[in-house]
Amino acid sequence: MNTYIVLLRGINVGGHKKIPMAQLREILSKSGFEAVKTYIQTGNIILQSLDETTDAVETKIHKVIQSHFGFDVPVIAKTRSELQQIFDACPFPLEKKQASYFILLSEIPLKTLVDEVHTINYVNEEFHIVNDCLYLFSAAGYGNSKFNMTTFENKLKVRATSRNFKTTVKLLELSL
Repeated sequence: MNTYIVLLRGINVGGHKKIPMAQLREILSKSGFEAVKTYIQTGNIILQSLDETTDAVETKIHKVIQSHFGFDVPVIAKTRSELQQIFDACPFPLEKKQASYFILLSEIPLKTLVDEVHTINYVNEEFHIVNDCLYLFSAAGYGNSKFNMTTFENKLKVRATSRNFKTTVKLLELSL
């Protein structure tokens, strides 16, 4: 049995794509996942599965949500070890790391696309792409950032979802 941390993008935000967490836990449990837990309302799931790959977990959860709720939701799954590696690889010093966002990418983007994206500059903002994560620090805060995740997804040709430092720490803690 493998433990996965699953991140959904764009649910329960501004009244769109509403998914009650209790209902989500129930349908995922009925779909064969075990020890299903959720954290806050923004689509953070910890579960166990016999599936051997994150791709299989992502596909299964995507289909379950689409079938049950009737809409498309991007799903990114990581093992606890993968998320810990992403967390540990954050290139920012501790003070910035604690105020940063981890934008998890569905796959490692092509180097040529990463090089092209690195030409983007925003005042008081820094980002680094390491493998399948874009680390973002904005001195003004994420809500006031010029950063636009959709732009980066399109340029890197990946799907993405972001979590802040505190949520990432909590997900790692809950997945023990």
